[in-house]
Amino acid sequence: MTSLQLLFDFDYLENIFNEFKDGKGNFKDNLIDDVEGLLSLYEASFLGGHGEDTLDKALSFCKTHLESAVAHLVSPLADKVSHALKRPLLKGVPKHEQWHHILIYMLDEACPGAVLKLAKLDFNVLQKCYQDELRIISRWWIDLDLATKLPFARDRVIECFFWGLGAFFEPQFVFARRFMTKVTVFLSIMDDIYDVHGTIEELELFTEKIERWDTSMEDLPDYMKLFFEALIGFFDEIEQETAKEGRPYCLHYCREMLKNQARAYLTEARWFNQDCVPQLEEYRRAGLYTSCYPMAAVAWLCGMAETGSKEAFEWMFKNPKIVVASSDIGRLMDDIKSHEFEQERGHVASAVECSMKQYGVSKEEAYDMLSKMVESDWKDINEELLKPSTVPRQILILMLNLARIIDVMYKDYDGYTDARNTTKEMLTAFLVDPLPVVA
Repeated sequence: MTSLQLLFDFDYLENIFNEFKDGKGNFKDNLIDDVEGLLSLYEASFLGGHGEDTLDKALSFCKTHLESAVAHLVSPLADKVSHALKRPLLKGVPKHEQWHHILIYMLDEACPGAVLKLAKLDFNVLQKCYQDELRIISRWWIDLDLATKLPFARDRVIECFFWGLGAFFEPQFVFARRFMTKVTVFLSIMDDIYDVHGTIEELELFTEKIERWDTSMEDLPDYMKLFFEALIGFFDEIEQETAKEGRPYCLHYCREMLKNQARAYLTEARWFNQDCVPQLEEYRRAGLYTSCYPMAAVAWLCGMAETGSKEAFEWMFKNPKIVVASSDIGRLMDDIKSHEFEQERGHVASAVECSMKQYGVSKEEAYDMLSKMVESDWKDINEELLKPSTVPRQILILMLNLARIIDVMYKDYDGYTDARNTTKEMLTAFLVDPLPVVA
């Protein structure tokens, strides 16, 4: 277990960092020459909560000097620093970090060969498991044929599988990954129906159907019939699988969260139809659900026999702070990177437009405001991870990992809608190309 992980498992005091300061309260100059030490301090500084000024100062100090030093470093240390500056460990998807650090240690002559070989074998064995999982998911998706029947919707089943993989990569979570992937696929189509294709009258009717769970479809347009029929079939699958485990209550919570999802989508559709730019906080309340994270988390719980208790579902529906923070990160980072494209095609005002109108700021100033909100959300997550919880810690880590996925997919651009080279290379590394075991 790394020191970074230990800080998550045990409470710590901010003044522990005083040993890195001089008599005037500034960070010691000798830290600048110790790049490894500076890097460790940099990683630890991301674990702060609200009001922990020392950690904020440590982050600023370390980032400045690491950025200055990186151009003069050689591999593998240069690679470690460059990667950390782009994405610290706190914000990295665990499987992505494993892959990246294996590549770094392949350049490190001091790394024990047997340990490196074992890490590669572990990665390759799990990759084969993921390929088998994806093959099953892909067959399900091909059999549904929704990509052909609903050509307006994004065909992103592999990217959706990555969301499940990013949530927990361990092989024993195959069932939960399958549920979460399928839910994410349906939510992606549902998002396109509400955002792009449906008229306001059709969306009102469709939302009413979901609210009442009215499975009659005669009055729905053809494309909605196709989607709703497939969605009901998936919910039947959830009911059958969870009933085998003695958890018939799972279906109820799935339906209720889907209703929340539909209501939030309809709220945004009404705003767009009325040419309304809501207040930012009102938009963020709807964004809790349009981020899709509460629904994705409920699907995950459906696939977890040991963790997905009735108490866990009830906790999720109370909108605990870590769920709100993770969802807000998802909504805001998505908006920052995708709003220009979405406004061009016709879309409800994003958090960027809401901020610009409400506060009278420029687009760049809105980006800065929203980025600070995202950092505040990360502090909320840190604080919640350090508190005692009434639910298994695994659920808290799920919400942490969902926030991490957004940082990977949306930090530079919308890596979901626009699956350009960077996204394709990452998915290929995880799901296609094994690591070379024999050098």
